[in-house]
Amino acid sequence: MSSALAVEQPAETGEKSAHAFRTISEVAEELDVPQHVLRFWETRFGQIRPVKRAGGRRYYRPQDVELVAGIRQLLHVQRYTIAGAQRVLKENGVRFVQAVGRGEAVAAAPLAQEGEPESVAFGDPDRAALAAALAEMRACRALLDSLSVPPEPEA
Repeated sequence: MSSALAVEQPAETGEKSAHAFRTISEVAEELDVPQHVLRFWETRFGQIRPVKRAGGRRYYRPQDVELVAGIRQLLHVQRYTIAGAQRVLKENGVRFVQAVGRGEAVAAAPLAQEGEPESVAFGDPDRAALAAALAEMRACRALLDSLSVPPEPEA
């Protein structure tokens, strides 16, 4: 048996070679992501292109798995939105996101992204108005709390 062939064959434990293609179920299990999420990510990230065989069965190449791992890191760990992760891919490229998936690189913290409330700087008049409104709401809450206490029975 040649040494090249021995490297490519799986070990007796049933594990695949590092260069072997993976099914969607294997990738989902390895990355702890449901299969339907992987299929959804394929629609949002055109860079994820698993090989599809007869019957539509997906086979992920090692570089596909690394890319999906990087996207998972951006979305689930670093809390990027999909638009933010797409931006990282566009600005830094696939190899960078693959390196993020391997733990060899770290993406910058996400900026305030679409759908997230941006921090607003309040001036002194606004701050005073908010403080007055808060005090009034606390007074209302105290009044409601006093109404909800049942009266003590008279002796």
